[in-house]
Amino acid sequence: MKDSEDSKMTPWEVSGKVDYDKIMTKFGTEPIDQNIINSLSSLTGGDVHFMLRRGIFFTHRDLGWLLQQISAGEKFYLYTGRGPSDHTHIGHLVPWVFTKWLQDKFHAKLIFQITDDEKFMFNEDLDPDTTHSLALDNALDIVALGFDPKLTEIMIDTDRSGLLYPQAIRIAKKITFSTVKATFGFDVSANIGMIFYTSMQAVPAMIESVRAGKNVPCLIPYGIDQDPHFRIARDVLPRLGYLKPASIMSIFIPPLSGVDGKMSSSDPNNAIFVTDSESVVRKKINKYAFSGGRTSVEEHRKLGGNPEIDVSFQWLKIMFEPDDVKLKKIHDDYISGSLLSGEMKSLLIERVNAFLKRHQELRERAKNILPEFLAEH
Repeated sequence: MKDSEDSKMTPWEVSGKVDYDKIMTKFGTEPIDQNIINSLSSLTGGDVHFMLRRGIFFTHRDLGWLLQQISAGEKFYLYTGRGPSDHTHIGHLVPWVFTKWLQDKFHAKLIFQITDDEKFMFNEDLDPDTTHSLALDNALDIVALGFDPKLTEIMIDTDRSGLLYPQAIRIAKKITFSTVKATFGFDVSANIGMIFYTSMQAVPAMIESVRAGKNVPCLIPYGIDQDPHFRIARDVLPRLGYLKPASIMSIFIPPLSGVDGKMSSSDPNNAIFVTDSESVVRKKINKYAFSGGRTSVEEHRKLGGNPEIDVSFQWLKIMFEPDDVKLKKIHDDYISGSLLSGEMKSLLIERVNAFLKRHQELRERAKNILPEFLAEH
């Protein structure tokens, strides 16, 4: 999807200002409205995740239908994923944290696909050994978030090809090159692995139905840039006798450089990695996080700051301040000028480092239990 010379969004690249309303119209998704939130709340004992309340997860396909099925007693499963091109950064965690909440609330099985094959085929600088090593490294971050090992199956594509590939070829047979070219914008330079790959990403959306011998509804939380893959999956799977997966999609956590675009591993100064030390986090945020503050303390006290363009505030809103009352106070104090931009950055540094300290401890412990997650469930 390319709307202008300054804006581009594909499953592999996001740049420029992202117009989420325009994306919903272009992709044909539905907004998450109060009716959806109320229906979900009725199934979770009144609990609504802050990412839903704040519109971080903002659009969906067939979520209303899925909630009706759950209300009628139907079991469903979750599916999300990760493409391992580098170490995990904060931006990757947004859909994972929300997926964990869904698993906790509904006691739902999760298929977590790690697409090492994809990253090898789409990146000229990566070899299969590297992408597989990164897959195992990234898997530690998944385990560290606290997913239920009895309900979570991590599938690294090259390790689980015996399960995935027989289903992928059935899907691939229903997808024309014309469809792939139109959906992803491939030209004659695309290798055949790139053209085939979307078939692999579609398999987890049907795999529990294959295993059960009957249709099992699937819900996929993901960042909106991944939607082209699942539009194809929703088109093809009914032609194989399977349900269309439901989906719920999030906005992006922005890079440190500004609120437009998406955090990327390709620019380490614009991202916080989950393995970053406290000093590195402090340095990156203080030096690179774009501020909505004024040019001087006096001007800021008088005119206030703009939280809408302040990266530190946006990170707090998206990920690091779950308390709505506290977030509103931070927001209002910044607008009034009583909270300075340096103090906003300090708040974020404190929250990020507290999160990463715990995450890194759990990441070390995850090494002992990772095989349980990688085993077939």
